[in-house]
Amino acid sequence: MVARLLPYWYDAIVRDLAAGMTVIVVAHGNSLRALVKHLDHISDQDIAALNVPTGIPLVYVLDERFRPITPGGRYLDPQTAAESAQTVAQQGRA
Repeated sequence: MVARLLPYWYDAIVRDLAAGMTVIVVAHGNSLRALVKHLDHISDQDIAALNVPTGIPLVYVLDERFRPITPGGRYLDPQTAAESAQTVAQQGRA
């Protein structure tokens, strides 16, 4: 998934960020996980444990090299994000 995401990251998102724009990314959970994996240098093994909650904004502030200033970003509503991530983690387990 990361290989499919990276061209868009470099050709669209980074280009807009370099132009001083604020970018919002709205995507499917796996695409967002791929973006987080890339930004935070998460291993293939560790990314499987990451649950991105649906519909909870996650903000990344990036430095001049487009690397996160705060690894993992910051949820605008951390409590709801934690609860939603737990729900995502439980999906498919019954």
